[in-house]
Amino acid sequence: MTIFINFLRSLLLTIIFSFVAPIFFVGGGLLLLSLIGSFPGLQELTEAIATQIMHFLAIFGSGTPLHGLFVISLTCSFVGALFDTYVCYRYQILRIDS
Repeated sequence: MTIFINFLRSLLLTIIFSFVAPIFFVGGGLLLLSLIGSFPGLQELTEAIATQIMHFLAIFGSGTPLHGLFVISLTCSFVGALFDTYVCYRYQILRIDS
């Protein structure tokens, strides 16, 4: 029973971290762009890059960048859960063979 509890804990942590990682990545990128945009002469460039990122997110969110970010985060979370399940299964197989 402890193996199952450990698996669920690992799976839950993987799902949470895999969901939050793209949000921090995109948010950090946009924050960095806004900080770089405060330098003279770089405002137009950083504004164009941020606009392209928002258009990219809007494609996945049916026109809304926030929904697109959530869709990407949910997809990463699902892939992380699949990977964690595979690792747990592989660990069980290798432990039995040893």
